Amino acid sequence: MIILGVDPGTAITGYGIIKIKNQKSKIKNNGKDLELIDYGCIITKPNIDTSGRLLDLFKRLKRIIKKYKPDMMAVEDIFFFKNLKTAIKVSQARGVILLIGKQAKLSVFEYTPLQVKQSVVGYGRAEKRQVQKMVKILLKLKDIPKPDDAADALAVAICCGHSINSKLEN
Repeated sequence: MIILGVDPGTAITGYGIIKIKNQKSKIKNNGKDLELIDYGCIITKPNIDTSGRLLDLFKRLKRIIKKYKPDMMAVEDIFFFKNLKTAIKVSQARGVILLIGKQAKLSVFEYTPLQVKQSVVGYGRAEKRQVQKMVKILLKLKDIPKPDDAADALAVAICCGHSINSKLEN
């Protein structure tokens, strides 16, 4: 099973693609059944208007889906915000991302930052750095994935994998 995790943004959208090698086994034991496929960021040009940035995001994420053929998509939800203007732009990007997922006929799941932290670290109030370290450990990487948006997207994908795994056990 291939999972595409997405950390939405208008300027920078992180993506991470993982594979669960054995769906029915527990993936929490040091991530032995998790395999990194790819990660990165879609960075839109700051000198174009919002609609242009959203179109660019749409096209580039669509290419990623076509290339990796994920079975499902996991998207970070907005749980709280400090800046309304930023929250609106992130919400617009989320809308485009959710549309692409449904258009590609993927199962789409949404997780709050609290759910992602709880799933990856075991503590819902974990610091960003703790989440990044666990992503590195679970995916058996030499270094923490950079930039942060890509590491966050991988954490969202891992959260989805854990969530799906839990449902299979029940």
